[in-house]
Amino acid sequence: MSRRSSEDGSAATTRSAAQLRSLRSQIDKLDLQILKLINSRAAVALKIGQMKNNHGAEIFSPAREEEVLRNVLAANKGPLSEQAVRAVFRELISGSRALQRTLRVAYLGPEYSFSHLAALERFGQSVEYVRVANIATVFEDVDRNQADYGVVPLENSTDGRVVDTLEMFVRMPQIKICAEVRLRIHYHLMANCPQNEIRRVYSKTQALSQCRNWLAKNVPQAQLVEVASTATAAELAQREPGGAAVASRQAATRYGLRILFSNIEDYPYNETRFAVISPQSSPHESDTPEKTAVMFQVPHRPGALVDALNVFKQNKVNLTWIESFPARSGRQEYVFFVDFEGHQEEPKIRRTLEALKEHCERMVILGSFPTAEPAET
Repeated sequence: MSRRSSEDGSAATTRSAAQLRSLRSQIDKLDLQILKLINSRAAVALKIGQMKNNHGAEIFSPAREEEVLRNVLAANKGPLSEQAVRAVFRELISGSRALQRTLRVAYLGPEYSFSHLAALERFGQSVEYVRVANIATVFEDVDRNQADYGVVPLENSTDGRVVDTLEMFVRMPQIKICAEVRLRIHYHLMANCPQNEIRRVYSKTQALSQCRNWLAKNVPQAQLVEVASTATAAELAQREPGGAAVASRQAATRYGLRILFSNIEDYPYNETRFAVISPQSSPHESDTPEKTAVMFQVPHRPGALVDALNVFKQNKVNLTWIESFPARSGRQEYVFFVDFEGHQEEPKIRRTLEALKEHCERMVILGSFPTAEPAET
């Protein structure tokens, strides 16, 4: 290399280093501006919280939080992704909420199960999480005021209803839905051994079901073993030679497993909807799309269900979900769950509910809540 080439390279390196220092200086200044703005935002949020406290209003306002997220995501021009922006503002909201009071939130554990990820998506990190062993305990903790809110799975786009949750609504109709969380579920095969050495694949029943075809094709030599949760599966795979798990990316990180294959779910639009439960539903917010959930039972005679459902058609109310569940009465009778567009306090929805009641032996409003947009896991 000539002396001149060496000098040119040295000068280029010096210019590059100077540009890097300048860009980092810009970042440092922007960081301080961001810090000032987020603390100013938190101070305003604290004033709102004090006003709510004076009027006996709830700290957690899912409709307002959904509105904030919609506003910032609609305004986002990049380069940050929607997922990144959503995560930043979720934690801003969570931290501001905690200035008023730290909420206790119960969920079906262990950590990094999809119920835990749904709770984090809805409430962020600045809450006290209560990990419990089953869905019934989530309901019981909320009912006994041992938790302010609970997060329970409601339905999956591949496997349908979550039976344990519906049964608890039948048993404890005083518990209401105040918000929903929609997660796009992605499963990953993880292990600390090569693919051809996998002897057992652990996961929750639903996860194995939703990845059945992929697993049969790619790890046909492995025994599929059902366990209580995807996080438990990851823990077992960490300890066992030849063990693998179908679980979330976060579970792989938590238990130090290598992700061998990503997004192995058979159905590419796999989504699970979770209900946030509390002693009361959300108040009506006119600027936010909302739903109402109802549980009802009709007389055991021909046409009774058709008559009940025709009420929604007559009132031009759009149904967004319907499920049946055994009434546990000793007879062949069913309880029906529906949710539909609109809040129970809207005049049209009030008329619809009054008309529906006339066709039912029993009707319980399970709550009104803001419609959530799906989030990635």
